[in-house]
Amino acid sequence: MSSQPSAVIKPLEQALDRNEGVQETVRQSADELLVINAVLKQELPDHVQTGEVAEALQKTDDIESRINASAADLAHVNQLLEQEIDERADVERELTATKAALARAQNSSAAN
Repeated sequence: MSSQPSAVIKPLEQALDRNEGVQETVRQSADELLVINAVLKQELPDHVQTGEVAEALQKTDDIESRINASAADLAHVNQLLEQEIDERADVERELTATKAALARAQNSSAAN
């Protein structure tokens, strides 16, 4: 079998690469939002952290949680893609070995 990825596996590997990039961007965004929110909470006096300001701070907490959940979901999807790539590569190797064995058997019976 060629060392090149098959036509089926290559798009899955590209999807995995892209997902890993998106996952990293999402994780960095969550980290940045965490820092921003912490700075705002620390720098704003307690008496200012009421009403709309308190609501905005709470919303950034909620958004940070959703972003972290999305990063975890992407990590799970990436894991599934890696498994699928491995399974397809195994099936492809088995198919190649079966084709080679069939070709040998056909050549052997033709020679007899």
